[in-house]
Amino acid sequence: MVFSLDAATFKKTILLVLMQAPRIKICCIASAAEAQLAIAHGAAALGLVGPMPSGPGVIEDSLIREIAAQTPPGISSFLLTSETAAADIIAHHRKVSTSVIQLVDAVAHDAYAEIRAAAPAVKLVQVIHVVGAENVDEALRIAPYVDALLLDSGNPRLAVKELGGTGRTHNWQLSREIVERAAVPVYLAGGLKPENVREAIETVKPFGLDLCSGVRTHGKLDAVKLAAFFKAAHSAD
Repeated sequence: MVFSLDAATFKKTILLVLMQAPRIKICCIASAAEAQLAIAHGAAALGLVGPMPSGPGVIEDSLIREIAAQTPPGISSFLLTSETAAADIIAHHRKVSTSVIQLVDAVAHDAYAEIRAAAPAVKLVQVIHVVGAENVDEALRIAPYVDALLLDSGNPRLAVKELGGTGRTHNWQLSREIVERAAVPVYLAGGLKPENVREAIETVKPFGLDLCSGVRTHGKLDAVKLAAFFKAAHSAD
């Protein structure tokens, strides 16, 4: 199956991607149909979730590869991997061939160079789970090694790690500080929905937004919620 956006919709989507600020990534994509729906509403990126210790949205690597291969030019495909060793991250990415690797757990600093050497054309995005003020320093230490940061509301300190998909917001003032001080683009995630996205944009001023549950009903991507989210986000531009 290939995406079947008509020419007018495709042109509108690319224009939205190029013009909108911030960029919007719809995560937990579960099928080619969900990917097409997200793109049709203006998504600049798709989040494709590999095996995780907890949280929603996990799909098989074969489906990640299929959706990534069908993603139109100008739209980014993110592999969310919980692997932490460079060799395992590289092996995971080779199975799926996305345009971006999103590291949802902490990795050693030398892992970034090893991943880049193996996949030089692939962008690296490191998730920072904003639990407290110490995560500001963590974000600033990591920023020089990656192409972007993504600030989420998980908790990797738990016995069963939360590495995303919590549906919770975090302290946006800490996120704002990271945005102001980091030398790379910053995505904001965690508990975003149509009702709070304008406040999130105005408070944090992120490069991009990332969300999963906020545009879903009973786990399914909801066209009405998508439309409401994009409308609210654009109203804050």
